[in-house]
Amino acid sequence: MAVAPAAVSHQTTEHVRDTCLCLHAQRAARALARRFDEALRPAGLTNSQFSLLNALNGLKPKTQGAVAALLGADRTTLTAALKPLVRQGLARIGAAPDDGRVRRIALTVEGRVRLAAALPLWAKAHGALEAELDGAHLGRIRHDLNALSAPRRRVTNS
Repeated sequence: MAVAPAAVSHQTTEHVRDTCLCLHAQRAARALARRFDEALRPAGLTNSQFSLLNALNGLKPKTQGAVAALLGADRTTLTAALKPLVRQGLARIGAAPDDGRVRRIALTVEGRVRLAAALPLWAKAHGALEAELDGAHLGRIRHDLNALSAPRRRVTNS
């Protein structure tokens, strides 16, 4: 006979709802994503695509591992995110000249053009967001978000 699970009180549910950092971060991330998706729509990009193009911008092609680490994504997620950009001709993936097993990703000329077109849209939306948050300690918010996304140190039992 199955045992009925213990009931979680409504008070506990409200406590989790009101204090859970993960829930609050997810809600904020979704709201920001929607906001920047809308702002970047005229450039034909989502906020994720803009971030990816920006991560690829540089003098030399980047490894998938380096781009995934910068974006806080795993390689599978990065590979899926790259596919539409490659299909649109905004990025290309190729073997590293020094090691054919290593894949490097680069912006194409069209990718650089699209990123340049999107940048003023991002800047306007970002400026409006910062103006709305006037009085908030933006430097502290950035610091804390970076701390949360930094690689965690593993504790060893020695």
